Amino acid sequence: MRVRLTVFTLVGISAACAAGAFAQTYPVPGQPQPRTTSAPALREAARRREVHERFRIGLDAEQREDWNAAAAEFERIIQLRPSEPQFSTAYYDLGIAYANQNRLDDAARAFTSAIAGDPGFLAAMANLIAVDLRRHDLRDAKAAADRFLQAAPDSARSLYSHGIVALQSGDAAAAQADFGKLLQNDPQYAVAHYDFGLSQVKLGHYPSAEHEFGLALELVPNYARARFALGTVLLREGKRPEARAAFDRAMRDAAGDPALQNLALSMRDAIHAP
Repeated sequence: MRVRLTVFTLVGISAACAAGAFAQTYPVPGQPQPRTTSAPALREAARRREVHERFRIGLDAEQREDWNAAAAEFERIIQLRPSEPQFSTAYYDLGIAYANQNRLDDAARAFTSAIAGDPGFLAAMANLIAVDLRRHDLRDAKAAADRFLQAAPDSARSLYSHGIVALQSGDAAAAQADFGKLLQNDPQYAVAHYDFGLSQVKLGHYPSAEHEFGLALELVPNYARARFALGTVLLREGKRPEARAAFDRAMRDAAGDPALQNLALSMRDAIHAP
């Protein structure tokens, strides 16, 4: 079972993860290699050297966020058909490059191929879910999330991904179960409190939602989306002054999100000051 980190943002998750080094082992450059005059052996040695070099160039392009260059290198590696784990890793990195080029259908196919080559490739599953959500393909996202959760039932990432897909699919009860289990393992996970709160809103459990949004804000006081969500719940509960204050604070905290800032401003101004 392999785990690689992601390099693009998962829908609903507040932080993207930087790509780690690929988990391959190669001969040390300059290390003496056995001499041979066999033409097939020489061709195989040349192929392996090319795979190694193209991985180096492709990963360097990823670090520079030169996605066109990165995609070209990983496409060539796939043409060379190296053995595992290099083959599935090349598909994985190609999927990352495609996702950052907004070639989402191609990215989904690349991550699917990575999983086919290595059924325990958890990061490929996580990224496939992210891409499927960006493609608004909830059916494929659910299938990938189910597989991810089955492969890693106690993983925070699998529980979160499964919960996000459930939430976006309208299955608030399943989302509640996923985020609830996640928070049992890590009660300091502010984003999970926020999403658990969203599941409570969908289920009509407003006092619980207010509590969860409050916990998220205790952990991250400038969490503008949680503050805005808290305002909507307070408004539903008839707590208009508290709701107005929440929208006002959300507007100020959402300086980097103009859409949310404008929405919070509109909601605040729609509630007349006492």
